[in-house]
Amino acid sequence: MEIFALGEGSYSVDSSKQFIPFNPATDNAKDRPGSLFIHVNPFLVKTDRDLIVLDSGLGYKDAQGNLLLHQHIREAGFAPGEVSLVLQSHLHYDHTGGLVVERNGKLEPSFPQATHIIQQGEWDYALSGKSSSYRLPIFETLQREAKIEFVEGSGEVRPGIHYELSGGHTQYHQVFLLEEEGTKCFFGGDELPEPEQLLRKFAAKYDYDGRKAMLLRDEYGQKAAAEDWICLFYHAKNTSVGRVKYEHETFNVIPYAV
Repeated sequence: MEIFALGEGSYSVDSSKQFIPFNPATDNAKDRPGSLFIHVNPFLVKTDRDLIVLDSGLGYKDAQGNLLLHQHIREAGFAPGEVSLVLQSHLHYDHTGGLVVERNGKLEPSFPQATHIIQQGEWDYALSGKSSSYRLPIFETLQREAKIEFVEGSGEVRPGIHYELSGGHTQYHQVFLLEEEGTKCFFGGDELPEPEQLLRKFAAKYDYDGRKAMLLRDEYGQKAAAEDWICLFYHAKNTSVGRVKYEHETFNVIPYAV
């Protein structure tokens, strides 16, 4: 199993839910009052059977107009067209913007050859238009042109690729555990988004069920430490891939060399 962090950079987001690129070296956080600052790390995992993207970033392009996500996949040594599976924890915009790319004024699937694994309930809610955290044109494009495999509850979508309906961050949020030749790789989406969230217990207002998400973070941390999982942290500032240690009732995350 090969793991690649496809870091898309840092962003500020305010009540308008617009994501604005933020460079800590040149930008001043005080110039963006009321904003949250997040880091975005989609992931690429190569197994014996599949080339897998886990959540898809914001879909920003470089100065030459190339999708950053595509460019980072190429830098990892693969072609975007080789991606066979896209595993989505949920469908908020900062996790789905890279699912589509605009060419000649038209949106197209970024991974037309891949099967997209999405919880049915999350898809239905995204299409309902009840929340501005979702972008309908993305899903309309996927519905029209992409391969989608809807799942419900928990199970195994392919040999060694397990999904679990977790329901903390959004009602139909899911997490993934990939297993191959004794290696276990866990992706917790926005229920274990950064190592720092293992260090303190809190119920976040941005979660669908803040208390459940809080308890899940502790549960995942305990399992990760006990079973030596490699954990993928989507919103990590520094350590996006790491192994969790638990000693003296304290979590610690050791960076994993990718």
